[in-house]
Amino acid sequence: MAERENRREDRGQRGGDRRDNRPEETPEFADRLVAINRVSKTVKGGKRFGFAALVVVGDQKGRVGFGKGKAKEVPEAIRKATEQAKRQMIRVPLKDARTLHHDMEGRHGAGKVVMRSAVAGTGIIAGGPMRAVFEMLGLQDVVAKSIGSQNPYNMIRATIDGLKQETSPRQVAARRNKKVAEILGKSAAETVEA
Repeated sequence: MAERENRREDRGQRGGDRRDNRPEETPEFADRLVAINRVSKTVKGGKRFGFAALVVVGDQKGRVGFGKGKAKEVPEAIRKATEQAKRQMIRVPLKDARTLHHDMEGRHGAGKVVMRSAVAGTGIIAGGPMRAVFEMLGLQDVVAKSIGSQNPYNMIRATIDGLKQETSPRQVAARRNKKVAEILGKSAAETVEA
């Protein structure tokens, strides 16, 4: 019996050490609350109210994710949404760390978005939820338009769907077993390599 307790204590100590050596949750992520919605559930005695939150999280260096959370209180819903967003982040290659490499479309349900790369100084020309995604991603110059659903959930999902299609010249060259210079031409390849 005493041996068992000693083993448990040892296990607890080792587990504690392991947690202490792990790098802490990186606070480099910025988050943006896109939508908060009051939801209700009808039960026998009447209605129970809660809140649904939609949050976009990113490191502003090419990673972005979104999450949704529901709870009886607003802060708890936001916390849940933020945790989910951090778990499902995607990496998007950026051109010159400011814009997209090429134009693309994204779809989800009735939501359809069109995103185009832009020259330096253009800024983020996008509405509502799409703007939040681009800001958290770290894009500085992009022109985007939402065609279809104005539902923020569908707009964000369509935007993320489009961003997943983004490929850099380096990825295309690797896929084709060629050099970046062969894909772009020499002058353009020099700017990409720099």
